[in-house]
Amino acid sequence: MPLSGPLFERAASAPPVPRGLPLVIALTGFTDAGSAVSRLVDYVRDDLDPTPLAVFSNDVLLDYRARRPLVSFEQDHLTDYRPPRLELSFVHDSLGQPFLVLTGYEPDFAWDAFARSVLDLAAAYGVATVTWVHAIPMPVPHTRPIGTTVSGTRSELTEAHSVWQPHTQVPSTAGHLLEFRFAEAGAHVAGFVLLVPHYLGDTEYPAAALAALDSLTVATGLVFAGDELREENREYLAKVDDQVAGSDELSRMVQGLEERYDAYMAGSTLATPMIHTGDLPSADELAAELERFLASRPTGDEDKRGL
Repeated sequence: MPLSGPLFERAASAPPVPRGLPLVIALTGFTDAGSAVSRLVDYVRDDLDPTPLAVFSNDVLLDYRARRPLVSFEQDHLTDYRPPRLELSFVHDSLGQPFLVLTGYEPDFAWDAFARSVLDLAAAYGVATVTWVHAIPMPVPHTRPIGTTVSGTRSELTEAHSVWQPHTQVPSTAGHLLEFRFAEAGAHVAGFVLLVPHYLGDTEYPAAALAALDSLTVATGLVFAGDELREENREYLAKVDDQVAGSDELSRMVQGLEERYDAYMAGSTLATPMIHTGDLPSADELAAELERFLASRPTGDEDKRGL
């Protein structure tokens, strides 16, 4: 499809934005096992009250026939039309720390033009770091922490949190292209791939969204409460455990995955998962993690590097 208009429009009432903020990217679409990214987008939009700065054009980027907008029908008339949204927004975390977030659908068209626009916007706002997340199904058990594969230019994150470092080729996403272009530009960029149990990949698995939030915390120092997600995850896991306990076949599958996982981790010289229990740390624990992050940040010119 040829480029047929402006890629985005700046919001007329956008507030002033400080320079040097982290940029978080969450694009739904091709790789979203456990609905990790879509739940992350919902969390940002429903709980953090983002203020749009730039709204991307659906008519340029979206294939409406592949992802049809929703309409509401009331007996004999239509009451609402809700197309998908792709926006760069200004938002604050649970402690009031500001950051930028690009949320919405993965573009169907004009990837190169989209990537250039995102890099231009990041440069205009002088973002300090770029972090994006997505999730893939893997043969791992739900009874163990969700691991991550970390890529990008921030070697300290890869060394600390990348539990699986394959040599492979995979179908790319727009997020991969953004990471690649940001790395070419010399940015501090990190991509987190969440390794979600394959048998839960087609469900809305709350732990996947919690792992996405945890990944953002370790990469940026941002803090996210996520209390409703944690409660939902406890209820979800209880139901999964009941189903597993009631099926010999499922029990054998999970036990086999546990044995393979434990053997792999015991022999691995790579990082350990970020989450060491079945749940995300509490808000107080996340605040302590923020203090640790701030204490470890570089000072002076090293901390001022933008895009």
